[in-house]
Amino acid sequence: MTSKTTLALEAAVAIILENRPRDGVTSTNRQRVNVDRAHAQIMKLIASRVRHFVRQYGLTHYADDAEQCCAIAVHRAVEAYDPEKAQFTTFVNWQIRGELQSLRFRVMTDQRPSAKRVAATTVSFNAMMDADGEAGSFLDAFEDESALEATESAASDYLADGATSSLIDAYVDHLRTVGMQVLARRPAPKRESTAPLKALPRLRVNGVAAEEVEKLEATIAREREIVEGRIFKGASLEHLAAETGVTAERVRQITKRAAKAIAGIATADPRFAVMAAAGRPESKRPQARAGKASILPDATLPHNRLSYVAAADQLERAHQPVVDASIALMR
Repeated sequence: MTSKTTLALEAAVAIILENRPRDGVTSTNRQRVNVDRAHAQIMKLIASRVRHFVRQYGLTHYADDAEQCCAIAVHRAVEAYDPEKAQFTTFVNWQIRGELQSLRFRVMTDQRPSAKRVAATTVSFNAMMDADGEAGSFLDAFEDESALEATESAASDYLADGATSSLIDAYVDHLRTVGMQVLARRPAPKRESTAPLKALPRLRVNGVAAEEVEKLEATIAREREIVEGRIFKGASLEHLAAETGVTAERVRQITKRAAKAIAGIATADPRFAVMAAAGRPESKRPQARAGKASILPDATLPHNRLSYVAAADQLERAHQPVVDASIALMR
């Protein structure tokens, strides 16, 4: 005699099969809703046997993983279901057994036949005891106290490198723009009289000869290497001179000019506002007071008050003989 659960499972599977779209046809929203509801009904009907199989395979400590495996088993049972061979309850039972057996082999390796021959034992990292006898995790022993600081430092370095690279690119674009303007204003060289009459046309970029553009790009690349090494990496003048093939004095001149230009770019471009603010020294000059300014020093300030007292005292002692002589003559 067929049980009510078996009949309910057959009805739910029938709903899933009816709402399956044909090959090459996209399923509608209603069909997807019906399929989802049928799957939820199947999981509700087999909940008791799922708990039974989980206990049977010793996976009670992995209940969440076991439940996910059983949901996968339902999907595979629906795919393999053939009503002419057996009822759906038979298909789903065997699929659940297979998925739970596979899960047990993955999380409990000592259950495999090969492990039993060598008496292997599964050790769980999440079932360790600390020194106080309290349950803890073995992974706590691998906690890196400096991980947060190292991560923040690496992220800061990454952002700083990106900002530096963008700032150098902006300076290079500035050099390229100025260089192209200079080359465009330069008069074109005269052709030699011995040149053939039907010579091939010379390549030009924005009205500038291609050879001049190549020289400009080579110069820009060399200056970029100098600026990046000297300003941002702290390389010595002699080292950069040996690397680029120019004199140390020329390296110093390029660096000085680049530093001034980069400061102007950082100040004008809002992308580098933080960098410009960080490099600007704080003003030490006192702020001017509102109102009418006086040419006399502020008498309320402590240093002015002390200076006045000292000066008055010195003046009185210095002129005391003159005062005494004047008093005597008057008498």
